[in-house]
Amino acid sequence: MIRVGFVGLGAMGLPMASNLLKAGFPVRAYDRRPEPVETLVAAGGTAAHSAAEAARDADVLVLMVINASQAEDVLFVGGALDALPPDATVVLMATCPPQAVARIAERVEATGRAFLDAPVSGGVVGAAAGTLSIMAAAPQATFERLRPLLEAMGGKLIHVGETAGQGAMAKTINQLLCGVHLAAAAEAISLAEKAGVAPAVALDIVSASAASSWMLRDRGPRMLEQDPIVTSAVDIFVKDLGIVLAAGSDARAALPLAAAAHQMFLAVSGQGKGAQDDSQVIEAYRRLRGA
Repeated sequence: MIRVGFVGLGAMGLPMASNLLKAGFPVRAYDRRPEPVETLVAAGGTAAHSAAEAARDADVLVLMVINASQAEDVLFVGGALDALPPDATVVLMATCPPQAVARIAERVEATGRAFLDAPVSGGVVGAAAGTLSIMAAAPQATFERLRPLLEAMGGKLIHVGETAGQGAMAKTINQLLCGVHLAAAAEAISLAEKAGVAPAVALDIVSASAASSWMLRDRGPRMLEQDPIVTSAVDIFVKDLGIVLAAGSDARAALPLAAAAHQMFLAVSGQGKGAQDDSQVIEAYRRLRGA
């Protein structure tokens, strides 16, 4: 059985690591906060007091951190890469810029270790259910060797290509559409509010029409709530759409809709609401109309 080191037990990382335990993988985990580590230990995992300790003796080191900068700190500053056995594999599952992923992979592979670029989609719900979509990029042999581990966390595995950064680019494209769809849904609901159409009625109509989208059906009801539960924060889309725009700039591809959506999330974050549920991007539209 593959021995797993896991770094990053956030809202998605903790259920992902828990699903690995349920599938029978031994997991040694580290997070800056002790509470999620204690939760995982109670479920049968082992605590690590540093990222390097999590990596020691692991066959695979899974990184579910916030961004590429944290991944670099864990691997190259915190000593996790040096602590890994020489034949181990680093699996980066966070949403990061494609070029940054390629640079990290190059440094990992220069030591003789393998690297799997494997960002995920599906949010906290998918992480808990083990139904995440995993967009993996690595040599075919590496992908197949780690398939059982990925299947413990995801319901849909896509081998995007053999070059690190291709998985990250697939996730970038996904986030472009998610952010634009979410901002467009907020714009539509805001128009209903301003025009005197009951928002719940408008949402019911468009959710069952050709205008519908997954983001509209999932986030729309929370736009109507006073204080919705946070499943993904506004600041996540500030970050992710920033990655989208940077990728577009690198590819010399114009992304005007993504840029507009980014501004709406940024406006809400600037109101001090970056930690609120991302459905609250609708607050940017309410401010624009003076509500």
